[in-house]
Amino acid sequence: MSRRLIVAVVALATALAPVASAGAAQQPRASYMRIVEDVMCVVCHEPLEVAQSPEAFQEREFIRQEIGEGKTRQQIEHDLVVQLGPAVLARPPAHGVNLLVYIIPPVVLVLGISLVALFIPRWRRRAREAAAGEPAPSAATLDAADAKRLNEDLGRFA
Repeated sequence: MSRRLIVAVVALATALAPVASAGAAQQPRASYMRIVEDVMCVVCHEPLEVAQSPEAFQEREFIRQEIGEGKTRQQIEHDLVVQLGPAVLARPPAHGVNLLVYIIPPVVLVLGISLVALFIPRWRRRAREAAAGEPAPSAATLDAADAKRLNEDLGRFA
C-alpha cells in the first residue's frame, strides 16, 4: 500500500507541476540589455544602448532601479512611457495610426512580388513571339536629301 501512495503522490506532483510553473512563467525576469535595446534616449533620439547624454544615463539608472524592484519588461516600458512619453519607445505601439507602420511594408512587398510574378511571364512571352515572328523593325528609311545631309554631318566629326 505504501507503494501505491508513493505512485499517487508522484502522479499528483506531476499533474500540478505545469500549474506551478505557469505562475512563474507569467512574471519573466526583465533583461536590462533587452530593455535598453528597445528604448530611445528622448533628448538625443538615439538608441539608449549607445546614447551618451546625461539624460540617457538617468534613463539607464531608472531601468536598473525598476529591474531591482522586480518589475517585468512590459511594466518598465509602461513606466518609461508614462514618465517620458511614447517617444521613448524605439518601436511605436501597434495600434491606431501606428499600426500602418507594421501593415504597409508587407502589403507593398506582397503587391510588388505579385506584379512581378504577373508581368514577367507576359514580357517573356512577348520577347519569344518577337524573336520567333517578324524581324525587329529597322530604322526608318531616309530619302536621298536627308541621307546626303546625314553623311555630310557625320563626315565633319570623323
